[in-house]
This record gives sequence, C-alpha cells and structure tokens, in this order.
Amino acid sequence: MQISETYSVGYPLQRLFVPIPFVSFGLALATDIAFWQTGNLMWQNFSAWLLFAGVVFGIVALLAGVIDLLRPSTRLLRASLAEILGFLVMIALAIINSLVHAGDGWTAVVPNGLALSAATFIVSLITLIFAARSQRVLKWRAAA
Repeated sequence: MQISETYSVGYPLQRLFVPIPFVSFGLALATDIAFWQTGNLMWQNFSAWLLFAGVVFGIVALLAGVIDLLRPSTRLLRASLAEILGFLVMIALAIINSLVHAGDGWTAVVPNGLALSAATFIVSLITLIFAARSQRVLKWRAAA
C-alpha cells in the first residue's frame, strides 16, 4: 500500500522557506572569512544582511511549519524532532550572531562573529544530515 492511496498528501509550506536560512548562513560564513582576510567593510555589511535575511526567513519557516502541523494533508511529511531542534538552535545562534555583527568595525566580526558564523554553519550541516535521514526513512516507508 502506498501513501498516496491512503492519504491526500499536500505540499508543506515550510519547504518553500527552509532552504533560505541554510544558504544565507553559509554565505555569511564566507563573507566573514572574506572580511577577516581583507578588512574591507563591504564584507561585514554583506554578512550582517545575510544573517538578517536568514533569521527572517527562518522565523517565516517556523511559522509555516506550525501551519503545516495544523494541516491534515501535510502532517505525514512533518519534520522530525531532531530537525526541529537543530533548526531552532541554528536560528538562535544566528540571532546572537546578528547582534554581534551589529557592532562596528573589526571587532564585530573577528573573532566572535566569525566563530558564531562557523558554529551556525556547523549546526546547519548537522540539521541537514538529520533532514536527509528522515527523508530517507519516509521514502522507505512509502515504498513498503
């Protein structure tokens, strides 16, 4: 029996917004490294805006996830607890990082902002691993 025969599965809204924070935080780490190597303030501004965009779309993704939990057609495709916790930790680190980047000049990025960007990126990679595992389990269940 396949899932499509038993349930009407809708497309989760959160999947529209979840990739944006991952990309934004990865690019924020890259621009922090560029600022550390060059000292050009343009890279600090890029980092601050990327962090802001990632946090905003991360919060929108969380709200979309709550809506998906309330929709009967998307409950089957909900994220695992490990994914949700990883995403929440990633957003919390990014908010702290955004506040650190709000400072002025070199000390806003090096060393604390750079370390927080690296930690946020590592947490995002771990969260992606959890997401890949849960998708693999869901596809295995659908095939059985």
